[in-house]
Amino acid sequence: MNAPHPGTNLPAGYPPPYPPAAFQGHPGYLGPQAAYPGTQAGYSGPQPGYSVPPPGYSGAGPVGFPVQHQPVYNQPGGPAVVPWMPAPPVPPNCPPGLEYLSQIDQILIHQQIEILEVITSFETNNKYEIKNSLGQRIYFATEDTDCCTRNCLGASRPFTLRILDNMGQEVITLERPLRCVSCCCPCCLQEIEIQAPPGVPVGYVIQNWHPCLPKFTVQNERREDVLKITGPCLVCSCCADIDFEIKSLDEENVVGKISKQWTGLVREAFTDADNFGIQFPLDLDVKMKAVMLGACFLIDFMFFESSGNREQRASVW
Repeated sequence: MNAPHPGTNLPAGYPPPYPPAAFQGHPGYLGPQAAYPGTQAGYSGPQPGYSVPPPGYSGAGPVGFPVQHQPVYNQPGGPAVVPWMPAPPVPPNCPPGLEYLSQIDQILIHQQIEILEVITSFETNNKYEIKNSLGQRIYFATEDTDCCTRNCLGASRPFTLRILDNMGQEVITLERPLRCVSCCCPCCLQEIEIQAPPGVPVGYVIQNWHPCLPKFTVQNERREDVLKITGPCLVCSCCADIDFEIKSLDEENVVGKISKQWTGLVREAFTDADNFGIQFPLDLDVKMKAVMLGACFLIDFMFFESSGNREQRASVW
């Protein structure tokens, strides 16, 4: 992995928005707290008036989906780079850094193309830009896995994913342990732990055994079930988006979705750089929104982390 900028967690080639001496974190942030008030178990669905995406909804993102809840910020005279989303007011009981999620109901995740990986098929640490629907960057995510693990275990590898804010501070940590990858084995299934701030778990995403469908349970920090995620039987990408529906615990109501977006024939065939969109209720707890990020990255590694001469997964196997 490229050496980061001194004093930050940003990878080389990614200019920090402020000098390293300014990397002091959010004002008043004293480090990881002992605990935060827990998320209520069993999210029953969005508040009245929230529009659930229709059956023909083509995926999260600016194309084909009218955004009504995103904040609009002007950037007069700004540089010709992707702008960062200005920090909104911090809600009560919000873990540091998650205030960016409090005012949005969509997230776009763009994986960066690694030229070395395209040319040599040598697996490098993944890097992602995380944006709102206006294209403003919210976070930057980078994988922290050693070379041997990446290239020997491939998409099945355990990993640590560090999510940084616009100050270069790590605000979310995702930890995926090594688990079984075959649906024939109903034990030791996939899971991911979401920490915000690092060291303080706020939720988990647990794979549920099913012979045909990819199914997951979203849990809060007390490992109480909150939401369900269900994907299609055939997870294949052929000129169309692939949707994983976010549902209430009884699976009667669809409250959002995680969409793997079609990025074009050349990019799909020769790279594993994927684009995702996440759509969820605006009033969902910010910690559960962070857990949705973890669910998206787990789905990416389980079903779409392949390219070139490595065959893409086409089912839950």
